[in-house]
Amino acid sequence: MLMQTIPDTLTKLEQLGNTTRFEPSGDRPQVEQKRVPYQSRSLDECITNVVTPKGKKPILKTMMTTACERNCFYCPFRAGRSKTQRMTFSPDEMAGAFDTLQRANRVDGIFLSSGIIKGSVTTQEKIIDTIEIIRDRYEYHGYIHLKIMPGVEYEQLYRAMQLADRVSVNLEGPTQERLSALAPKKDFMGELLKMLQWAETIRREKPYQKLAGTVTQFVVGAVGDTDHELLSISNRLYRQMGLTRAYYSGFSPVEQTPFENLTPTDPRREHRLYQASFLLRDYGWNIEDLSFLEDGNLRIDIDPKRAWAERHLLSAPIDVMKADRRQLMRVPGIGPVGATAIIQARRLGRLTDLAHLRKLNIRAPEQAAPYILLDGRRPATQMRLF
Repeated sequence: MLMQTIPDTLTKLEQLGNTTRFEPSGDRPQVEQKRVPYQSRSLDECITNVVTPKGKKPILKTMMTTACERNCFYCPFRAGRSKTQRMTFSPDEMAGAFDTLQRANRVDGIFLSSGIIKGSVTTQEKIIDTIEIIRDRYEYHGYIHLKIMPGVEYEQLYRAMQLADRVSVNLEGPTQERLSALAPKKDFMGELLKMLQWAETIRREKPYQKLAGTVTQFVVGAVGDTDHELLSISNRLYRQMGLTRAYYSGFSPVEQTPFENLTPTDPRREHRLYQASFLLRDYGWNIEDLSFLEDGNLRIDIDPKRAWAERHLLSAPIDVMKADRRQLMRVPGIGPVGATAIIQARRLGRLTDLAHLRKLNIRAPEQAAPYILLDGRRPATQMRLF
């Protein structure tokens, strides 16, 4: 008589591997490196060192199920893809596995996503059930990041925001047209943007509750999306819907999907999008301040802040002793902390040399040199040898 052995949950996680490699979760997604190669089928593949609002942590990144009834053209878990290993966890299994890893000091946080089976509401309920077990039964009070399924119920979103530190509502595309080309079964307004609107409404109506921040993700470069489109919707989300951050994931083709023969996105484009996004979110920039090419994309060869400075500051440099904080933050090499330090230091004396800026922990004042005046003059800089 043949006997079949049901693998325990940790073994199932090992077999699953790094299923969420296309879903960024931390504050420095471009430098979050895997310690082991993809498809090594080791438990380490499910654990990622992530920079979170609570510090750098090893977190379990995984999915409730790799089965999915949706047919997103870019996704390795799309319905009908035979190369995907389908595996499903119950809430008790997933919560127990996390507790085992957490008590063994292997992880200190979880990012939990899922394919969609029996609809978004049913899938989201299993995610919520899992985290309630982790929070209540296992009394874990650390970092949790949850994926929100398209078109869930208001109360489910609210409950997820109560349980988690961060929730992801991934728009994938910047418009309905782009989304339809990526994921024909998804509704941009009704299933996705509405979730972000609800999240901001919940925060405003519950100002004294500790609620999760919201993030979103875009698939960059697969369907003709432009940087102008991506950054315009990001700016709207930052200003109107309280978005914590946007992730820009350069498209990477997956075998046995409709997009398997498309060209992968240049990683430099992804990097420039992040730089521009931070200018919008943290520096008070507007879309009109960014320099776009005729095709609606940013220059890849130069960062967007320097591109602006080349146009505006080379012929009209900023006087460091007179500029306000907003003007100082327009200068390459000077961020919010550096601008504050300059304003405080000039109350005590004059700043006349790049060395004075370096003492204020402005790490590379030479970057600022072409665009500023010190003591009314352009600062002296060492000539480049090459």
